[in-house]
This record gives sequence, C-alpha cells and structure tokens, in this order.
Amino acid sequence: MGEAEIIDGLIKRNEKIFRDFVDQYHQMVVNTCIGFVHSVEDAEDIAQEVFIEVYRSIQKFRGSSKLSTWLYRIAVNRSLNFLRDNRKHSWFRSFDEEIKTKIEKLHQTITGNNDNPEFILENKQRSIVLHEAINSLPENQRVVFILNKYEDLGNKEIAEVMNLSVSAVESLIHRAKKNLQKKLYHYYKNKCI
Repeated sequence: MGEAEIIDGLIKRNEKIFRDFVDQYHQMVVNTCIGFVHSVEDAEDIAQEVFIEVYRSIQKFRGSSKLSTWLYRIAVNRSLNFLRDNRKHSWFRSFDEEIKTKIEKLHQTITGNNDNPEFILENKQRSIVLHEAINSLPENQRVVFILNKYEDLGNKEIAEVMNLSVSAVESLIHRAKKNLQKKLYHYYKNKCI
C-alpha cells in the first residue's frame, strides 16, 4: 500500500489502515522516544500519544514531506514535551533500569554468561556519563545527535524532521560532537588522574 493510500485511509478513519499504519511504524516511534526519555514504559506511553495525535490531526498533514518524517517530528516533539513536563520525574530510576538491561545484554554478548560485576559496573557508569552528557546538550544539538546516532537518520531526513537546512543540521551535529568531546574528555581526564 502506497503512502497516498495510507493517508487517504487515515483521513477516512479506516480502522484497518490505521492498525496497519500503527503496526508498521510503532517500533520506529518507540525507538525514537527511547532515545530521548530512556525508558521503555514512558516511550510506549508517548508512542500511544503520537498515534492518537496522528489520528486526530491527519487532515493537517500537508504532504510536503514523507509521512514517516511527519511522524518523526511528532515523536520528537512529544518526547521533548514529556521531558519538559517531567524534569524531576523518576528519570534516574527508569534510566537506571534501562541501562542495566542494556549492559546485561552487552555483557552476555561479550563474555557469554560469565558474570563479571566490575565489567558490568564500569559499563553502566560509562553509559550513565554518556547519556548525561547527551542530555546536557542544547536542545537542537541533542535532537539532531539522537536522530543521527540512535535512529541512524541521514542529514537530509533530519533536516526535514526539524524544518532546518541540511547545512544547519550538519553544523548542529558537528557542534554536538565537539561539546560531547569536551564533556567526556574532562570526565575521563579526571577519572584517570
């Protein structure tokens, strides 16, 4: 089914097309949200809000970009709104749980089932430091960095999602990398001294 048919079906409130649309894009939306909120549960909740917004506002879709680009834009905006609304939310608890799960999977991949608490703790700490550094970036830098590194979007796609020029995206990615290098350099320099 082509994008025009999907859009037409969504506008006409065709339930089957909407279910197929959600099935097709659900994981993409959840992964995008996880990149911002670092919690699977919160990302799932935000994804539901994203699809509700699509259902309610499909008539506003102008077609100047791909439907997936519009969907990314909504997911990014909903994620950023969530972060603003829940700054003091249990971010550390949910982030800690997410990191623990990822580290355990990484650990099992690298070392099999051999438990090495020092390895797990060290990687957990590195992940926390990295995510704190990413979260401390200015908003536009953080968004382009997450879309580029976590979602593997190209500069042109990011430009469409954020309504920026490709050169502006390139500049933001470059500045984000430079800022992360500075933040992480100081961390590792202090840790090694």
